[in-house]
This record gives sequence, structure tokens and C-alpha cells, in this order.
Amino acid sequence: MKIIVLVKQVPDTEEERRLDPATGRLDRDASESVADEINERALEVALRYKDGNKGSEVVVLTVGPASAAQALRKALSMGADSAVHVVDDRLEGADIAMTAAVLAAAVQRTGFDLVVAGNESTDGRGGVVPAMVAEHLGLPLLSSLNTVTLTAGTVAGEVSVEAGSLAVSATLPAIVSVTERAAEARFPNFKGIMTAKRKPLVTLSLADLGLDPVAGGASTVLTLSERPARTAGKKIVDDGTAAHELAEFLVAGRLV
Repeated sequence: MKIIVLVKQVPDTEEERRLDPATGRLDRDASESVADEINERALEVALRYKDGNKGSEVVVLTVGPASAAQALRKALSMGADSAVHVVDDRLEGADIAMTAAVLAAAVQRTGFDLVVAGNESTDGRGGVVPAMVAEHLGLPLLSSLNTVTLTAGTVAGEVSVEAGSLAVSATLPAIVSVTERAAEARFPNFKGIMTAKRKPLVTLSLADLGLDPVAGGASTVLTLSERPARTAGKKIVDDGTAAHELAEFLVAGRLV
């Protein structure tokens, strides 16, 4: 089985994330960039199947700037066999529709039996890219799975719904996305880190995929404002009226 895992490089959630005031786009120099943790859980799904089925192949795929190769190299050190990186200056600021179209083209060019992704990235939080890729490819989508069970010809899993959970399944080829309830990702070991340097990483452009940026394929930010600085709070000294002042404060802020 050939499994493609979609990965993404995102700003570290432990640091301050900022937008560039001049462009309205993500300021990639404002914080360290890391591989998105939800995609690492998706990779773990693929690697666990590969552990028990040695003839399987796991490919990691991303669309992003040159620096996104770091996320691919980490995925290779975790156990993926090869990587595909779509990088093109014309994709700067691409919206989710353009991103999904490019991912679908790259997936189709690479060849696959199953595509695994996280249900939503930790930066954009759109949560629709896996569905849009499935729509482009005309394939079934199993979305937001908490567990994934793979066989040679099917994929199944459990998804949470308001009243409980559902057991869902589809025949391959298919697209699935996983939640943070999926298995926690493994850590790269020393052997994996060393062999990752020798694993193939293919770089593709839009021309290689037979695509051109379409009109409206880039997000346009019309206005941008900085988050206001936090102001000092009001200190209440208890001189016998503190309870009354606190109650007035809560009422004024419509907190009670």
C-alpha cells in the first residue's frame, strides 16, 4: 500500500504569532516554525500500518516555502520513505482553495492508495482542506477520525458526533483526516535522523504539476490592526468597601 501523508510547517504554538503589517500575511520570522503536531499524528497512522506491512510505502507531502523542507526532513526521520515538496513563489499567500487544488494535483502525480491528513492545522484552523482535496480527486472522505483501522483494501475508524460516536468505513483509494485523539506520534531515533538525510525529497513547481495560479487564488488582506496592549488592572484596597466595589466592577463588565 502507498500512503501519502499531508504535512504542514506552522509557527510554534508556544511562541507569539504575528502578521506582517505590510502584507497582512504570516510573519515567518517572528517565531520559530515547526512541523504541525496534528500532521505528525497522521504520519503515525501510516507508520503503524507500515510497521506491520513491510511492503508498504509512506510518502510525506507539503506545499510551502523552501523552509518547509525542515518539516519534511523531520517526517523522514520519523520513518517516512520519501517526501514531495511543492514550492513556487507564485503560491505565496495562496488561499485554501488554491492550496487544495495544488495538493490534489501533487497527490495524483505521486500516486497513492490512501491519503492521511490532520483534521485542521494549528495556524489556519480552516478544517476543510482534506474535504476539498477529496472533492478534487472524486474520492470518499472519512473526516475527523479518532481511530483508524487499515486493511489492504479498506479504511475504517470512529468519529465523534453529538450523540456519541459513529463507525465509518470506505474502500480504497480514499482520504482520511485524524483528530488529536489519534495515536501520539513517535520520536525520531538516531538511526532515523541519520537515514533521513539520504531519503529522496522531490521538489515540484506549479509548472511540473501543469497548474497556474488562478485569479482569486491568493488571499487579500484589506485591513490589519495590532492587538491592543494590555492595560493595568484596577487595584482595590480593602477599607471595608472592597466587596461593594468588586460587585460594581462585575456588574459594569456584565460578568454577573
